[in-house]
This record gives sequence, structure tokens and C-alpha cells, in this order.
Amino acid sequence: MAAGLLELGELFVVLAVAGAVALRVGLSVIPLYVVGGMAAGPFVAGRLGVPYVPDGELLTVLAEVGIVLLLFFLGLEFSLDRLLASRSAITRAGVIDVAINLPLGIALGLALGWSVVEALLLGGIVYISSSAIVTKTLIDLGWIADEEAEPILGTLVFEDLFIAVYLAVVTSLVLGGGGGAGGLGGVARSLAIAFGFLGLLLVAVQYGTAFFARVLDVPETEAFVLRTLAVVVPVAGVALALGVSEAVAAFFVGMGFSTSGHRERIEQLLTPVRDVFAAVFFFWIGVGTDPLTLAAVAVPLVAAVALTTPAKVLSGYLGGQAYGLSERRSLRVGVGLVPRGEFSLVIAALAASGSTPVLQETIPALAVGYVLVMSGLGTVLMQRSDVVETIVGRIRPVDGASR
Repeated sequence: MAAGLLELGELFVVLAVAGAVALRVGLSVIPLYVVGGMAAGPFVAGRLGVPYVPDGELLTVLAEVGIVLLLFFLGLEFSLDRLLASRSAITRAGVIDVAINLPLGIALGLALGWSVVEALLLGGIVYISSSAIVTKTLIDLGWIADEEAEPILGTLVFEDLFIAVYLAVVTSLVLGGGGGAGGLGGVARSLAIAFGFLGLLLVAVQYGTAFFARVLDVPETEAFVLRTLAVVVPVAGVALALGVSEAVAAFFVGMGFSTSGHRERIEQLLTPVRDVFAAVFFFWIGVGTDPLTLAAVAVPLVAAVALTTPAKVLSGYLGGQAYGLSERRSLRVGVGLVPRGEFSLVIAALAASGSTPVLQETIPALAVGYVLVMSGLGTVLMQRSDVVETIVGRIRPVDGASR
């Protein structure tokens, strides 16, 4: 018991230091949480013979809660009516984004000699931008009030919705055996269960507004927080037990609560809870990553960064053009979508539950390295977008009109 408490204490000390460093240097805290986990885990601290945080059951469960709350809060931002009202613009930019970036990641995976399922996971990792990093940087830089914010946020909305379906599919493929000759039936059953369960959740979201409102209709703060968690965590647990992505289930529950009239109170009271467990999730990713494996994936990592950075800028640029923005503002849309973060790591965590060495070791290590590079690179590119515009302008003139 004492050892477990000390390990938990070490975890929070590392997270607090990482948060302080991130605030000092002005970068996203996500990569520093991951690095902190690596430093405090068995592969660094353990090898040095100092007390370390093991990748045990307690840490895994706390990290799962972090995944659940991240996607639950994401679902809070959506309602079916709101999505339908802006579906045309969101769809135009989103389709361009997924059509360029997802196949590029899949092609890279296949070029590395991976299976289709493994390549599909890499496609998702390099496709999905970080909603948390991008949104925070938009606010910090003052872009949130500019014209390029609309296509950036619209593309993020499309990505988040797409990734919900994507996770449901790849979870079934990974846990169902990858779709080999003997596993097609298992994959089909897994997909049927996944979409059947998510279909029930969608019905609950559409017609359960009164239920969600009544559940949270309580004045006491403690009861309010506990009731919220008493809905989202068990639903996510049932989903996971059925082989369905717990993250997607939490996303749907969040959509249900978004129209309950309690969204602002949920965000006010549970944001600190979400942030704590999300930090534990990123730390957990680091604890399970051996830094030596990052050297082993150096070549595919460099290839992924070199290929996907300009591809994301291009898809964002075309998305901005689809919104009718000027070339300059469209370029800023592309730069604004470069950061990768939390969802790439969620996909990596899913891959680690697979049965092949690529799934268990290579993809998680590659994802960690990729997020470390792209989160920092993306933030810097957004901060120095004027330099990017100058470089691009030397190759091809970029107009500066407002629209």
C-alpha cells in the first residue's frame, strides 16, 4: 500500500514539474507529460536504479478514465442539430483533409511492409490533428477571432466525428484478430456489436434529452459531479467489455449531455477532473515507451514527419480555399492543423493491445515520437506563420487580401 502511494505521489510530482516547464517555455504540455512518463518509468528511472512508476493495473485504469473524459468533453461540444446546420462547409474541408492525409499514412505503413490493419492505424495517427493543442494555440495567438479560425475548427469537428467511426472500426479489427482467414467472422461479429451498441447510444442521444437533464438536475456540486461520472464511466466500461471503443462511447454520452441544459456546469466543474486524468493518460503513454525503441523507429519517424507536415499544410490550405479565404489565410489554416497530440496517442494505446510486434511495440513508439515532434513543430509553425508565408511566397506568390 505504501509503495503504491509513493508511486502515485511520484507521478503527480512529475506531472506538476512538466506542467510548470510547459508554462515556462510556452509549449503544449502534452509532449512534456509523455516525456515525464518515460523519465519516471521502468525504462529510464528503473534502469538507473532509482524509484520508478511501474506500468501497473492502477495506472492503466486511471489512464482509461483520462481517455473517457477527453472524449466525453469532446462530445459535449456537439449536438446533432448544430452539426446539421453547418454540415456543408464542414464536409467540404473535412473530406479534403481526410482524402489527403489518411491514405498517405496508410501508404507509408504499407511501404514499411506492415499489414493492412497496422497501416490503417498509422494512417489514423498521422491524420488526426490535436484539437486540444490547436484550439489552445488559436486562443493564445489571438487567431480565434480571425477568419481562418472557422475552417480550422470546422476541420477539427469533421476529424473528431470521423475518428469516432474510425475507432469503432479499428477496435474491432485489432481485437478481432486483424481480419485474417480465420478471423473474418470474429471481425464481422465485433463490427456488428460495435455499431449495434453505438446505434443504441445514438438513439439515446437523440431522444434522451429529458433523461440526461433529469439525471443532473441536482443543486449540490458533489452529487452533480458524481452523477455525471456515474453515467459516462459505466457506459464506457460496458462498451470496452463488448469490444467497442470506450472513447467513442464516451463521445456519444457527451453528445447526450450537450443538449441537457447542463453543459456549461459540467465544463465548469469537471474540467479540472478531466485535466488531471488526461495528464495521467499522457504520462501512462510515456511509462510504457522505451526510449531505446524511438531510435529503432527513427527512419519511419523522419519519413512520417517529412511527408505529413506539408500534406497537412496542403489539405488545410485547400480547406481554407473551400471556405473562400484568401491564399494567405488559407495557408494559415494549413499551418494551424499541423499539431498532433491526444488522439494519435489514443490510437497508439489501442494498437498496443494488439497481438503483433508492430502493434505492441513499433506503432506506439512511432506514435510517441511523432507526437513529440509534431506537437512542438506545429506550435512553432503557428507562432511563426509569417516565416512560413515568406518561404512559400518565394516559391509561389501568396496574396494577402482578407478574403
